[in-house]
Amino acid sequence: MSQPVVEYQRLVDTEIYPDLEEYTSTLVNPGPELDRRREVEKRLLRKLDLRAVFLAFVHVVNYMDRNNLAAARLKGLEEDLRLTGLQFNTLMGVLYIGYGLMQIPSNIYLNRLRRPSLYLSCCVFLWGILSIGTGHFHAALVYRILLGFSEAAYYPGALLMVSRWYKRDELGFRMAFFICGVSLANAFGFLIASGVLATMDGKLGYQAWRWLFFCEGGLTCVIAAAALYVVPDFPTTPAFWLTSEEQVLAQKRMEEDLNGISRDSTGVVEESGLAEALTDWKVWWLSIALSVLTIALSFTFFFPTLAAAMGYSPTITLLLCAPPWVVGLLTSLFVMGHSDRTRDRFWHIVGPVSMGIIGFAMALVSMNTLTRYLSLFFMTQSMVSYTLVLTWLSNSIPESSSKRAVGIALAHTLASLANVGASYAWPAVWGPSYTNSFLICILAALMSIYMLRVYRLHLINLNKKEEMNERVLDLPTGFRYVT
Repeated sequence: MSQPVVEYQRLVDTEIYPDLEEYTSTLVNPGPELDRRREVEKRLLRKLDLRAVFLAFVHVVNYMDRNNLAAARLKGLEEDLRLTGLQFNTLMGVLYIGYGLMQIPSNIYLNRLRRPSLYLSCCVFLWGILSIGTGHFHAALVYRILLGFSEAAYYPGALLMVSRWYKRDELGFRMAFFICGVSLANAFGFLIASGVLATMDGKLGYQAWRWLFFCEGGLTCVIAAAALYVVPDFPTTPAFWLTSEEQVLAQKRMEEDLNGISRDSTGVVEESGLAEALTDWKVWWLSIALSVLTIALSFTFFFPTLAAAMGYSPTITLLLCAPPWVVGLLTSLFVMGHSDRTRDRFWHIVGPVSMGIIGFAMALVSMNTLTRYLSLFFMTQSMVSYTLVLTWLSNSIPESSSKRAVGIALAHTLASLANVGASYAWPAVWGPSYTNSFLICILAALMSIYMLRVYRLHLINLNKKEEMNERVLDLPTGFRYVT
């Protein structure tokens, strides 16, 4: 039996492609069909990109809901909730307990669903409801823990879904949508916060910072309804927004991208995804490197506090927070796109992290207003490195989607738990200079660069061994790790 017919029978079993004659006609004749494939692939990528942008937009809302405490702090949240000592830092960090613990089981569960879009949409709605409710300290503490559990499903789940649709040399630029989402969330989140905090104080008897939670949480619930129809499922799930030809090509592209690496074709692989990931030292190494890097990026949680050190009013402070993130957004798009084109990850991580180190050093040595503000622009350049490390991890797990799901979740889990500790690296008693905090960030950034360099050298050696085997055995060029 010919290969197209075998492939067709597999697709019939999953109720994806009903017409054998139509399907084989797209595979048997390689001449004019090459142009046809390019046309279909271009149309497919355009549709996928629109949904990837929506996933990134939901991530914008996710990040705004998670970090609105930092903006609310400037308008009386600490006083109204009677927070003392490190209680504000506890509120910031406690979210990541549930956020970290839930990610691995959530991604394992999501990877087995036929319609992950329904699961993610429900999680979005739940965190919208939870972000609205913030009362006294203990109530806020409970809400933040539950918020972490509900938000845990989204980011690693969205990254997993994107990795199931795009090839390795396409993935970095699409993941840039998410890091751009972080920059947009910080830029426009602070702009929205400045407007709400300046105009809503006392409306219906509520403080301005409470209105910030009401508005952003309500927006999240509305977006959750749209997510039911826009968030994509996996390529093997029939989709109303794809033609049957596009659906088959979506699956074929991912098979071609593996270059002979066997995919998970049996239930055994799906069951062993957890064990495979947990016993692969490469997954642990990158996950730990990402956790250390997360400590260096912890300045994002206290960005308004750092900007407030310049001495302006809360409204002006929040407005000044936006430009550094807009610049960070533009450079992130360039870095991620160039990383894909050159198939390089390490140097595209080192560059932005080095810019962040420069920013930390500038803030470390001077309290001058201009120098401090300029340092914020350098710091925001480093944020793209987080998504690049996750992209690199996804590129390094070609064997099965289940292992990739656990690997991404494990890395994000350890990074989330690192955020719990990193929240205490910025105590108020160290302000307004935060000298010790910036020293911690510089040390963490240098440690992560060293760990990633070791990982790169290991992948280069693996690629050289594979190339040597192909030459000796006269084999065609196979899979290569992205370095």
